Amino acid sequence: MARVAELSYYPVKGCAGTPVREALLTPTGLAHDRSFMVVSEEGVYRTQRRDPLLAVVRPRITPDGDRLTLNAPGAESLHLRVDTSGTRQKVDLFGTAYQGIDQGDDAAGWLSDVLGAPSRLVRVPPEHDRVTDGLTPGTSGYADSCALHVVSRSTLGLLDAKMAARGVRALPADRFRPNLVIDGWDDPHTEDRAHHLRIKDTELGYAKLAIRCAVTLVDQHTGTRAGPEPLRTLATYRRATQGGIAFGTKYAVLRPGKVAVGDEVRVVTWGEPEL
Repeated sequence: MARVAELSYYPVKGCAGTPVREALLTPTGLAHDRSFMVVSEEGVYRTQRRDPLLAVVRPRITPDGDRLTLNAPGAESLHLRVDTSGTRQKVDLFGTAYQGIDQGDDAAGWLSDVLGAPSRLVRVPPEHDRVTDGLTPGTSGYADSCALHVVSRSTLGLLDAKMAARGVRALPADRFRPNLVIDGWDDPHTEDRAHHLRIKDTELGYAKLAIRCAVTLVDQHTGTRAGPEPLRTLATYRRATQGGIAFGTKYAVLRPGKVAVGDEVRVVTWGEPEL
């Protein structure tokens, strides 16, 4: 029987995640996931691809979303009251224009000091109406694409085995920054074929494969690039027909609700893998 083994959300895009035992699943993903984003002074998104130190920023948000705390090694904690009604400004995410609400000079100064580059913090406005692509359309906050990133323990285990065969130590799952880790699927990459999932009262629709990037080369605890793994090993067996290296899958939320570690994961509809 497949079950939810791990749940994590990432309040600030590119920054550290928050593991939880249970969470509200909203149309945009786990509550508060990627609802904030660090941008340059020009409003262009920051990512671990270019700013790996984002990984050491550890956000904590209250359940009601009203207060955000930022922590990082060597920096004093910053406590913010979240602004959801301020002036909207244009922000750039992968070349697409969206809106963001700036969270003030204190947040900007703190992040600029930690990252060593002029930065601002913005929040998704309540009226954010992004449409995500894939086999099942959906929506999300400032995530790279879809609402949820899912990977199974068997998929992670196969990668570990292949790396071990090359004399390379295993890497933690946080290199892939998943929202849900599923246990109980014996065959690796079952998530490639699981096109409609039901977890308690919630439902997820398969959108597309997760194409991996240089973020997987960043040590999520030190904020330093530690490549070439896992991309070097993944390139030997997970090259996608549309280009890139695929590992894990992206899902849209069909029916929101509550999910928890230990919940049964049922596959309603199977499909052909896109790899």
